[in-house]
Amino acid sequence: MPEQSYASVASIYRYPVKGLTPEPLEQVTLKPGQPLPADRRYAIENGPIGFDPAAPQYFPKTQFLMLMRNERLATLRSHYDDASHTLTIRQDNVEAARADLQTAEGRAEIEAFFAANFADELRGPPKVLFADGHSFSDVPRKVVSIINLASVKDLEKAVGQTVHPLRFRGNLHVAGWPAWHEFELIDRTLAIGSTRLKVVKRIVRCAATNVDPDTAARDLMIPKTLLQTYGHADCGIYAEVITGGMITAGDKIVVEE
Repeated sequence: MPEQSYASVASIYRYPVKGLTPEPLEQVTLKPGQPLPADRRYAIENGPIGFDPAAPQYFPKTQFLMLMRNERLATLRSHYDDASHTLTIRQDNVEAARADLQTAEGRAEIEAFFAANFADELRGPPKVLFADGHSFSDVPRKVVSIINLASVKDLEKAVGQTVHPLRFRGNLHVAGWPAWHEFELIDRTLAIGSTRLKVVKRIVRCAATNVDPDTAARDLMIPKTLLQTYGHADCGIYAEVITGGMITAGDKIVVEE
């Protein structure tokens, strides 16, 4: 990458409940070996899978309500409050559910909402899952997902229309890298202030990216377009936090030698 290039954190997002609304953050404190705080802390089980909160294990996303198959999730607007553990869900601009996810009663309220509104898409009773320190990520590793905004812009040329970066549900959006430069950074270390993240893997995209995050319309063929245009279905990278610290939107990103 040319020396004069300047990359920065354009925006930061977390997803407290897998499949539900992204929440923008101005800044976040990262810890070694951990995802963003509260990122994918909860998931909605779609039929019993035997998840044990005392010994949490990775399960594939197909075991939960998720955008790849349940695009109507994108019609909901949710917000999670860390202090009170309260999840609020709005549907058609009206509050439809509000409950404390750390209580059995609160989780039952949220489960009742999904049982009533997603009955045709459920394989069994929906259940709010969580375990201390566990993240319901799409991959077994505890990672931060990074989206290069220039790659999304380049993809727009192939798609022939605007592609919202939030289709890719990344944690960090990066401005300033050339398109697809992120794939050259596998095993490299990114410095953001005092924080260090090691890039470990490209992100293979699924049909969830076909869903418009604003309208819930399944209106594009992102994985197919990626394959036809670039010969792969990847967009974005995963990184592991190796040195913790605070990062803020606008912070400079340096690729260490």
